[in-house]
Amino acid sequence: MKMHVLALGLMLSVLVVACGGRKTAQDEEGAAPESTESAAKATAGAAADDDDASKDHVEVAPDIQTRLGIGVTAVTSEPLAVSLRVTGSVQPMEGRLAHVRPLARGRILDVLAKVGDHVTRGQALARFDNIEAGELAAQREGARADLARLRVQLGTATRQTERARRLAEIGAVPQREYEASLGEQQQVEASIRAQESAMAGLEQRLRRFGTSEATADVSSVATIPSPLAGVLVRADAAPGDVVDASTELFAVVDISRVYVQAHVFEKDLGRVRQGQAATVTVDAYPDQRFAGRVAVVGATVDPRTRTVPVRVEVANADARLKLDMFARIDLATDATQPGLAVRREAVQTLEGRQVVFVKSGDTDFMVREVETGRLSGLLVEITRGLAAGDVVVTSGAFKLKSALLAGTLADDDDDDAKEPQR
Repeated sequence: MKMHVLALGLMLSVLVVACGGRKTAQDEEGAAPESTESAAKATAGAAADDDDASKDHVEVAPDIQTRLGIGVTAVTSEPLAVSLRVTGSVQPMEGRLAHVRPLARGRILDVLAKVGDHVTRGQALARFDNIEAGELAAQREGARADLARLRVQLGTATRQTERARRLAEIGAVPQREYEASLGEQQQVEASIRAQESAMAGLEQRLRRFGTSEATADVSSVATIPSPLAGVLVRADAAPGDVVDASTELFAVVDISRVYVQAHVFEKDLGRVRQGQAATVTVDAYPDQRFAGRVAVVGATVDPRTRTVPVRVEVANADARLKLDMFARIDLATDATQPGLAVRREAVQTLEGRQVVFVKSGDTDFMVREVETGRLSGLLVEITRGLAAGDVVVTSGAFKLKSALLAGTLADDDDDDAKEPQR
């Protein structure tokens, strides 16, 4: 990332000159040719010396403007959508918040995850000594021994039945003796089927506790897995704790998509509908706008506040929105009102201020502080700082902003360039 900034700083330092950094004709005549790297450092140094000028004015030659993709647009009055602004907070979506409890009574042995960890589905969160699993494992071993004994009995009964059948055929023994032997064989076979069914039930119950069939010893140690992929937001377990099926140990939430829940006054409810486009902003990221849509409009009005709950679903793949974070929601409506507007990319944030670059000449661009209002598609309303007809930079505004910081970047870049020689 730093090397990328280095390259951008060097390029802009060559191409863009602060208003206080021009050379006289005499200086140019007496100056010896210098390399691109030297010119970049010299220009960046000049920008740093004239810091005040470099923060309100930049100069870019016409051919360089074309090369950098600088595009300008005149400020005009546009029909802007009248948005409804409400406040709310970030909340998890249903089905994306899991409260993890043990399946039986036991004692916590180890806690394998901590709050804030990103966990995957099935990842072990803790190990615990499962008392019920231990009892089931003991029953499984007993059932396994009984099954082996019954199979031995079946072998004996099968041979005896076959012998009685041959004797009965030659009249050496009564037919009823053969039938009795056959009944005993069938009884043992039925006992084996019942024992195998009991074994399968025990194995199934043990698998619920994380104990596999391959476990040969009578072990009661089991794991508590995460039921979904997400972030661990709660952990109330410690080694030695005795817990049961009613004890909540962990909470895991998937925040790749979240709700921003707000309350809309009854009088404004006619301007809200399911599927309506919405824009969410938070104080933590003033330059970023999160696109969303109204997913749920409540069915009842709160009799005390005369409001209806509304949920806006927002994609949150980078997890920038945190649970319970305060947020503002702008709901786009069908109504429009005229207002001065520019494209959103024209507005940049510089030292905590919202600014645009106004073209004041063929090569001159002035920094102008503005205040913004409504959002309407790709446009943003300008409530202060511009007048109709002002020509502002749209495409490439970020590059001009970077040029203003070129002096600071060059200082850091010089240190980076020297680093390999140390």
